[in-house]
Amino acid sequence: MNSGVLTLTTFLCSSSSSVYDSKRLTNLHNRSCATLAVQCSNSNPDMPLITENFQNDGYMTGGAYDFQRATTSLTNQSISSSKKVTLVRHGLSSWNEEGRVQGSSNLSVLTETGVKQAERCRKALAKIYFDQCFSSPISRAKSTAEVIWHGKKEPLVFLDSLKEAHLFYLEGMKNVDAKDRYPKEYTTWREDPSNFNVNGIYPVRKLWGTAREAWREILLSPGESFLIVTHKSILRALICTALGLPPERFRAIDVNNGGISVFNFNKRGEAMLQSLNMTAHMYGDHFYLY
Repeated sequence: MNSGVLTLTTFLCSSSSSVYDSKRLTNLHNRSCATLAVQCSNSNPDMPLITENFQNDGYMTGGAYDFQRATTSLTNQSISSSKKVTLVRHGLSSWNEEGRVQGSSNLSVLTETGVKQAERCRKALAKIYFDQCFSSPISRAKSTAEVIWHGKKEPLVFLDSLKEAHLFYLEGMKNVDAKDRYPKEYTTWREDPSNFNVNGIYPVRKLWGTAREAWREILLSPGESFLIVTHKSILRALICTALGLPPERFRAIDVNNGGISVFNFNKRGEAMLQSLNMTAHMYGDHFYLY
């Protein structure tokens, strides 16, 4: 009995050793025909590659063809074209490493590991064309964006609406110390974040409004493919608001350092989540094609 290995060649993700025509990759989403290449290795090493053509890759992947009214519009008006938005969380920071509450503080900086993670993100996204890159101006996200966007002609765009949630007196404290000194407040932040408040200000609820502001600003910008580099909490808010989830679902979403998520938007400003928290590039020489 012959044993075999099945290999599928697709256009979503591959190893960095492959060579492609970058112009064709930039316009890959405009293709009307997809190719599926299947190769099995068995006792005959000269077995030819078998290729089949499909008129639409939806037949191959089971992907959706339309998502009108799947979510509510984030722009409340028509936008110039459908758009693809890629979201990246910053690399490992000094306060991530030390187990401190970060919030909106600018004192937590990208570590050496964080820089390497940012470089992995850059390589993983090297085959994707982006019209613009939007970033939080806070140091750890800004530094990550600068690494990923290095060598691009268009300048980085820094948005205050992409800043992390402000967590008041918890910022800078080690989690173990915050739990000991402010047990009630810290427990609320960890277990019921939408109800965590300081003097009547609810950071997570406020973050939902900030996320909607960021989406509107980004989606109404010229271009069809955007990159966003920011922080975990605002990423949770961006993802949840795009999917129509309330602040109570804040911890239903998790995004790793360097994690990559992708949204498609139609001309009504309605979102469909394509990928969430992709991290294969953190463990190997992967790059993404979409």
